[in-house]
Amino acid sequence: MAQHVAEHYLENVEPLGYKAFLVGVDREACAFYKHALDEFLPPEYSEVVYTGNNNDSALLKEFHLDPKQERQIRKNFCKLDQQPKILIVTEKLLTGFDAPVLYAMYLDKPMRDHTLLQAIARVNRPYENEQQEMVKPHGFVLDFVGIFDKLEKALAFDSEEINAIVKDLKLLKVLFESKMESKALEYIGLIERNFDDKDVDALIEHFRDPERRKEFFKEYKEIEMLYEIISPDAFLRPFIDPYSTLSAIYAVVRNAYANRVYVDRAFQKKTNELVQKHIGSDFVAEPRAEYLVIDENTIETIKAIDDGDATKVINLIKSITKIAEEHSDDPYLIALADRAQAVQEGFEKRQTSTQEALEELFEQLEANETRKKEQAEKGFDALTYFVYRSLLDAKVEDAEAASEKIKTAFAEYPNWRQSEASLRDLRQKVTFAIAAQVDDLDKVVNIVDDLFTVLDRASRV
Repeated sequence: MAQHVAEHYLENVEPLGYKAFLVGVDREACAFYKHALDEFLPPEYSEVVYTGNNNDSALLKEFHLDPKQERQIRKNFCKLDQQPKILIVTEKLLTGFDAPVLYAMYLDKPMRDHTLLQAIARVNRPYENEQQEMVKPHGFVLDFVGIFDKLEKALAFDSEEINAIVKDLKLLKVLFESKMESKALEYIGLIERNFDDKDVDALIEHFRDPERRKEFFKEYKEIEMLYEIISPDAFLRPFIDPYSTLSAIYAVVRNAYANRVYVDRAFQKKTNELVQKHIGSDFVAEPRAEYLVIDENTIETIKAIDDGDATKVINLIKSITKIAEEHSDDPYLIALADRAQAVQEGFEKRQTSTQEALEELFEQLEANETRKKEQAEKGFDALTYFVYRSLLDAKVEDAEAASEKIKTAFAEYPNWRQSEASLRDLRQKVTFAIAAQVDDLDKVVNIVDDLFTVLDRASRV
């Protein structure tokens, strides 16, 4: 039994980064389990936690803990990077102990009703850790005593409630197979040329509709969860290639339409290892970011790339967004990124065609090159040029003189983002500078509001 627990933990649980309980029938069984488990795992992997008595046998006294030791073991168990990884228990900690990193329970003790539900609840605590790329939506119980064979007798609750809480692994395999042989095949059928540029462009075009993406992401995540539970069972062998392809499709679509690229967090751990092994990192990397430096050669560079137009649209939007983030103090680029996002929204909702979206992005890039030359000629800093350009677009007379006054006002109130009083006084001076050139007060107020909306965002990107 201990050998089986050790092998299962090393193959199924430790790769996910989680921890486990081994539940013995009584305290003596826990002590025997500890000795046996140490033959197959390093001794520091496991600790025994039970209540000790003065008249205990030498075997039981071997694992007595004082309150301070027990508190430290509990504390360490709740931390991913600390030993122990397995707690051997019989009653203590089965109720009331909350450790979300607990994923697996090796159950070698008959239980009923609330006691059993409480034990199941120990492993069912949701857990998510973005830094460690970990998401635990469920727990896993390995039943050595056959409780789950007659679960309705063990639990005095409605059978529908039981089924909502507990799923047998056999049923999960049937569900996985059903999903892979139905809806998943439709998605896999979108790949005709082993993920060449045309395949990638076809995926981006096919999943333009946010609702279509939402449905695919939901379906994929359900399949992924089943894979994570079942893996590394031999049952999965016939599904490895199609599941890998499905995962690669998910990576391409997710990275194409995500505001930022979440490569490492895209998959749960076993799936991520499978994708890296069978496909590599090419399909989970940011699409062609290295080609899209925003400069005067960008348009010709993009036209020379063999990617389809849909891929070019997505790559351009990502590149514009990326350069705006890198130059977060330049309000013109922040506004440019806003316009690019508006293009993406119209593209996804099919309000504009792919070609129209591409042409609009090219126009924005050309305008940005013109802006850089004009800004250099006038000797304006980023803020002054943005104000100048905004006033020109609003058809304000003598925009250059007004923008110079506004530049002076900003220099007078450098801490306007931190001080409400400074912000109030600065807005007043900006308003007066524009009002000197514009008779319509409502128009002045709108111009000032628009200016500060972008300027405030430029400091927070």
